Amino acid sequence: MTTGEESTVFEAVAPLEADGERLDRMLARAIPELSRSRIQALMAEGRVTPSARKAVAGRRYRVSVPPARPAEPAAEAIPLAVVHEDAHLVVVDKPAGMVAHPAPGHDGGTLVNALLDHCGPELTGVGGVARPGIVHRLDKDTSGLIVAAKTETAHAGLRRLFETHDIDRGYLALAQGLPSPARGRIEAPIGRDPRHRKRMAVVERGRAAVTRYRVEKAYGTRASLVACRLETGRTHQVRVHMAHIGHALIGDPLYGGRRRGLPAFSRQALHAARLGFRHPATGENMLFESPPPADFHELAVMLEDLNL
Repeated sequence: MTTGEESTVFEAVAPLEADGERLDRMLARAIPELSRSRIQALMAEGRVTPSARKAVAGRRYRVSVPPARPAEPAAEAIPLAVVHEDAHLVVVDKPAGMVAHPAPGHDGGTLVNALLDHCGPELTGVGGVARPGIVHRLDKDTSGLIVAAKTETAHAGLRRLFETHDIDRGYLALAQGLPSPARGRIEAPIGRDPRHRKRMAVVERGRAAVTRYRVEKAYGTRASLVACRLETGRTHQVRVHMAHIGHALIGDPLYGGRRRGLPAFSRQALHAARLGFRHPATGENMLFESPPPADFHELAVMLEDLNL
């Protein structure tokens, strides 16, 4: 590795056994300082030379990492579906496709960028420079309710509620197959999948995770509408737990795949439909509900037609 004023350069020679392997996979193994997703982003930016999809044994590859930019997201005039707002916090119905906060590959167009424009300069720095206001996250392609803090007091109070799991969080999911029994409690620890950096998995030494589920509607035995309530809040929890019991979400690119006989769907069919908590400043019990968006509803209609 060499470091210059403008960039940090890593070099790696593809070993014999890596010949024909995906280049990003080989480089992630050879350069532990960089994640595979980071390497993929650098490849897309033309910062890996020579450019290739597959590794060639004996060839030397050069990865140029640009200097870190200040983590200060800019305000962007992005429309928001605001469900509730007061002096302390704002509850938003996030659309599928919106990332919660800036990250590599997603410098703009995020919920944080939109909140900075909507809330004004007072939001800057609340809870940290890079993720002002953010208390919890929804996956990019999960739609639904998310709360953000507008003051440090509200941020600290909401963080405590999430840490103690004193939050009412309910999801609606369209799942493959029909869970049996029709209601149950999934208690299975979740951690990083040791074989896949981007995935979470049920692992022996993972963090405790509990999901309660109830089948709301069956589309024969092919699919079902399932309501899930979280007792904990782990990354990808509903998606991992539903896949763990053999009923992955329709359209889920990480945990579901494509099942024959079901309509194609461009994202995981998951919607954060319910969010309840005790207001960190006023003590008032707050409860918000959101109906699924149009694409979710249209998928449900297609499943209904399949079951006729």
